[in-house]
Amino acid sequence: MAEITQMTYQRQDTSRVPVEVISFDQLRALNHGQTQRTDFTIVAVISGGHGSVTLDFTDYVLASRCAVWIAPGTVHRWADIAHLTGHLVLFVPTAPVTPATRESAATPNAVAVWPVDPEIWNFVCGALSHLQLETSPETTMQQTELPGILVSAFIARLKPPHTRARSGNSAFARFRTNVEVHFRQHHDVSHYARALGYSPRTLSRAALQETGRTAKTFINDRLILEAKRLLAHDRYTSARCASELGFMDASNFSLFFLRATGQRPGAWQAHATGSRIGGDVR
Repeated sequence: MAEITQMTYQRQDTSRVPVEVISFDQLRALNHGQTQRTDFTIVAVISGGHGSVTLDFTDYVLASRCAVWIAPGTVHRWADIAHLTGHLVLFVPTAPVTPATRESAATPNAVAVWPVDPEIWNFVCGALSHLQLETSPETTMQQTELPGILVSAFIARLKPPHTRARSGNSAFARFRTNVEVHFRQHHDVSHYARALGYSPRTLSRAALQETGRTAKTFINDRLILEAKRLLAHDRYTSARCASELGFMDASNFSLFFLRATGQRPGAWQAHATGSRIGGDVR
């Protein structure tokens, strides 16, 4: 597994517009199969063809009229894009201008790949075309507010599944946001309950309703995802993972990882990277 290429938002032209639209033809010219992590959001709308993408150790099959949402920080690799047509919208987290679409852009654990509802396909394509026009190099020299407005319209038309919460549960939304910020320092539900003014039972009910997982499992899953990123891409040892993720020591972290995955960190890392790694990874 290749090391991660860290990518920062930077348009190919010289404008400071926080939104850019590129085609899969352009992506193919830029992409060399490397594993990437970006500080910006990527939303792809696939109009034809077939292919695949790997997002945080999960492979997804891509087909016509599906969408891909890659949140900032997600480790990803475009594994097979030779036959895909469509466009990708790249934007910084602060680009959307409405509260709902900005919250959507900031949502961790976003749904990664989904089929676009046939009833809204033409609306999505229309919003995307308008956004593409207003973010073209010829237009962006005017430095208008339209790119931010239009990326919000595009997100609203696309209706990503993570924007359609079953209950609009504010307790879970606040919990999810706080976990993303503090999961390295705090692993217990009681900390988040005290910080947010809820009981641990309330947070667990909210997490179960929205994700099918308890609050504790939600925290543990976030820790495991980050541990896998560190082990596979940054080649951290158990000791360094333990320190980075707030565990007492390497043994404590190793036992936690074993219980969650069925493998010791070293064994999982060797399988993920296709190599034997010694030292204190175990």
